[in-house]
Order: sequence, then C-alpha cells, then structure tokens
Amino acid sequence: MSLLTPASAAEDRWPARVQVFVANSASNTVTAYDTRLGQVVATVPVGQYPFGVAATPTRAYVTNFGSDTVTVVDTATNRPLRDIPVGRFPHTPAVSPNGKLVYVTNNGGQSVTVISTRNDEPVATIPVGRFPAGVAFSPDGERAYVANTGSNTVTVIDVDRGRAIDTDAVGRAPMGVSVTPRGRVYVANAGDDTVSVLTRSGEPVGPAVPVGKQPEGSAASPDDSFVYVTNSRSDSMSVIDASSGSVVATVPVGKESEGLVVTS
Repeated sequence: MSLLTPASAAEDRWPARVQVFVANSASNTVTAYDTRLGQVVATVPVGQYPFGVAATPTRAYVTNFGSDTVTVVDTATNRPLRDIPVGRFPHTPAVSPNGKLVYVTNNGGQSVTVISTRNDEPVATIPVGRFPAGVAFSPDGERAYVANTGSNTVTVIDVDRGRAIDTDAVGRAPMGVSVTPRGRVYVANAGDDTVSVLTRSGEPVGPAVPVGKQPEGSAASPDDSFVYVTNSRSDSMSVIDASSGSVVATVPVGKESEGLVVTS
C-alpha cells in the first residue's frame, strides 16, 4: 500500500488529490482510493501477484512478484504506462528522498534493481544478500539499507556510487527496515523476535531489542521519538523509544499484522 500526497499541495489541509494505492495480489490489480472523495476511483490492471507499491507525485511503482516486472502507473489518470523488467520475484520498492530513483529488492535474485524516474528505465543492478526483502533510504538519500532474509544481514549501499559498501550481521530472517531522521537503522528480525539497531554506517548499537513474535514491519516517527514494529504472530505492535532503545508499549492490533506507515 502506498499513500501519495502531491508536493504542490503540501500547505493545503485538503490537497486537490490524495490517493491510496493498494496492491491486490490475488486479482493482479491495484486499487486507487481517493481520500477526499472517500471512494475507490480506479482499479488498475498490473502484472502477476502485485506485492509492493511506492509512489512519487506523478507515478506509482508496483512490484509484480509473479511476473518479474514493475508496473508504472500514471497517478493523474490511474492508467498503467509500462512494465519494467527487473529481477526475479520483485518484493519491495522504495523511492529515494529526491524522487529520482526507485530501488526494488529482487527476492529471488540476490539483487536490487535501480530505476530512474526520469525515463522509468532500469539503470543498474546491485548485488546484495540472499532473499532481499525490505529496503529503506537514509533521510539524506546517500545510503540505502537492504534486509537480506536468507543471509541474516543488511547490505549498506552507497547511492551515488550505486554499489554495496558494507554487509552487516543482524538477527535471523530480517524483513522490514526503517531509518529514523537522525539516521539510525531499525531492522525487524522475523526469525528471532528481535529488532536490530544500526548506525548510519551499519555498526550495531547495543544488543538487539526483544519484541513480539515474528516482527516484519518497521516504521520510524518523523519527530525521531519512536519506532513502531508489527509482530505478525502475536497480533501486536511494539513501540520502541528511539532514545533508550527499549520497548515502551505493546499495542494489540489485527491478526497477522505486517506492513505499517507513520504519517507526518
């Protein structure tokens, strides 16, 4: 799911158009929901088994896990523009802070495909670890962090040079990754029920933080106060104090919770 807010409407409480895009894996479509109208405005055909969505103000990028492509959707017309070939089993897309690049983890290909938003063409393939899943950029856009579920590591990528510069051990089966405004990296380790905390360069910050069962999603608050982690097997969300690195609350949520987002 992706929430899209046009940059030109940033100062307007009710922007001209805000849409939520939802990937429907079983129907090979994406649902476009207009938040101002309060209704679905389009059902967009995409590739096979769409999994993740990331957006710029003009485009939505949908990973098609079953067809090894990314569908580009025009957010003004909600029509598919093209399918971009990527690696095997594309998993998670992420847009760089400057909006110029889209990183796509290829879960079956041990790589990240880099797409230029200028022409919606792949411009690089970066080798990473086994079964890459989550990916997130640092706030300044200079680094990207990839959680490698199959190798229990996080790959640190230098975005300007377009290559991996470090690989750091974390917990078992890392899935979701998020970066706080000050550059701390939080990695949800689904295999051992912990969250690893890393510095900007990938060095561990203290021991891993125990959370609920099978943590998968991770998201940081924009004020740098908290990090939120979904625990898919305990139907809860752990709230981590970013200053102390400890869990300060456990919130019951829905069954098998996975993805999450923090609004600003």
